[in-house]
Amino acid sequence: MRIRRPTTAALLVAGLLQAGCASHKPATPAPAPTVPALTKDAQAAITPAEALQRLRDGNARFVAGTALHRDLRAQVAETSGGQYPFASVLGCIDSRVPPELVFDQGIGDIFSARIAGNFVDPDLLGSLEFASKVAGSKLILVLGHTECGAIKGACDDVKMGNLTTTLAQIRPAVAAVRGVPGPRDSKNKAFVEAVTRENVTLTMQAIRHRSPILRAMIDAGEVGLAGGIYDVKTGAVAFVE
Repeated sequence: MRIRRPTTAALLVAGLLQAGCASHKPATPAPAPTVPALTKDAQAAITPAEALQRLRDGNARFVAGTALHRDLRAQVAETSGGQYPFASVLGCIDSRVPPELVFDQGIGDIFSARIAGNFVDPDLLGSLEFASKVAGSKLILVLGHTECGAIKGACDDVKMGNLTTTLAQIRPAVAAVRGVPGPRDSKNKAFVEAVTRENVTLTMQAIRHRSPILRAMIDAGEVGLAGGIYDVKTGAVAFVE
């Protein structure tokens, strides 16, 4: 059997084709820039309005799936000598609503205070006072969420161990909601949503009324106070200033 060797012309054409394919290969994208942890100077330069906008922008990235690139191990080292968060988020313990993730923030960016039903008691108020007065946080965000088990439990007046005392903190929001048609229990979705919003509003009021330190800082414009409702179906936060 005779084996035909490729001609010089054929080899030349093959080489040109190979070179052309290689020239059209997509370039390897440059690695995304890494977001550093906040410094003391960077925290000091942030206004309450800018802090709120950072949370808005972070949630928009979370919903869009365009989270910033962070080297978390590097941020551990960067924050080992001190922390300079720009905001404090008072949220629920619900596992579907981790503040650092839903606002696309890194290590050292926000304080996260969590309790079932996102209300305040003296311990949580003390924590927020520390975050704002001592550690320099520029914003307090009260974050409720849809389909909240604590809100539903308060609507149904559940009694169970220490949870009874916890849910009693939310009962004022249940009592305050009026004008929603249908039963006043967890089976009424519109009622639950109204209580969720009212609970955020009452918690914001409680922060002002029950903490002279925070009220003075808020009135002076040193710290902002806002609310929000996280939608567990979409990941989006509807903000209430």
